[in-house]
Amino acid sequence: MYKVLLFICGLFSCQAQAAVVLQYHHVSETSPRVTSVTPAEFRSHMEFLAKNGFEVVPLTDLITQIKRGETPPLRAVAISFDDGYQNIADNAVPILKEYGFPYTLFVSIAPMMEGHKGMMSEATLKQLAAEGAEIANHSYDHGHLVRLLEGEDEAAWLLRIKTQLLQTEAALTRIRGESTQSMLAYPFGEYNAALQSLVEELGMVAFGQQSGALGQYSSLTALPRFPVGGRYASLETLKEKLHSLPMPVATISPADPLLLQDWQPRMKVTLAEVADINKAGMRCFLPNQEAVSPRWLDDVSFEVQAGKPLPPGRSRYNCTAPSKTQKGFYWFSQAWLRPNQDGSWPKEP
Repeated sequence: MYKVLLFICGLFSCQAQAAVVLQYHHVSETSPRVTSVTPAEFRSHMEFLAKNGFEVVPLTDLITQIKRGETPPLRAVAISFDDGYQNIADNAVPILKEYGFPYTLFVSIAPMMEGHKGMMSEATLKQLAAEGAEIANHSYDHGHLVRLLEGEDEAAWLLRIKTQLLQTEAALTRIRGESTQSMLAYPFGEYNAALQSLVEELGMVAFGQQSGALGQYSSLTALPRFPVGGRYASLETLKEKLHSLPMPVATISPADPLLLQDWQPRMKVTLAEVADINKAGMRCFLPNQEAVSPRWLDDVSFEVQAGKPLPPGRSRYNCTAPSKTQKGFYWFSQAWLRPNQDGSWPKEP
């Protein structure tokens, strides 16, 4: 049956051959709700995947397929966890084992080595790696990678981040062994164009925390994931995301998510394909305002702009459009990051 589906897709370009990456932090009833799902919620997510024809695959396999220009398996899903909390080992891993699902842990080395409360130990991480878990880079100390230190210029900043990423990669290799693909999850989902260039130079691929599905046109230095937790923890909110399709974005302007002057960016997007996209149904969800319809500049390009300056910190423009032939929405999310008016950064809650 799978070969038949592949043949049909080859003839008719099955747009549903999209890959979705889920991002979890905590699986616990006692951790901060905003970044958590309960064990019962997590089990319901895994049960839904198992009973509804989704293929849960290793994240490295998806990256390999995208690099080769191949389409992912039908209804492919990869499962990832950020930070390396012990409650993942205690509450999520047993459920994943029941279903035989692969998963990836993005880990920061310093919190683990320093024995921060609630973090996995190196011994636990080694055991999970021996059992088949993919262990990947989440930076050395989970810092804000785009922020320069006082008195630091861009060259010194890039050298510091490069050194820390390589240091983390070396530590992970010691723990897990060699990996087929070096992967990074940006802490807090924060990145800029210079950091993307560094990631590419190091031969890594990188994930943010902006939503959307993976596809042929996804940037390998800013891959999307769907965060699952807090108000997005319920199975009902997850179902729509699991059926999402990758918006075929060819170019975007401005290309750098870091905003240093224009804090009300006018985003222009050019799509590589539009035949299956219901352009009239496209809606963009902007910070602190109602959903808006973008302005189409020509057959393949549109633009959208927030009605007021973005707040300091992290923001997103999220645009979705119905498919004409498939179940689900084409989905694209652009991350933005801006400092305070005086150039300082807002404090994390």
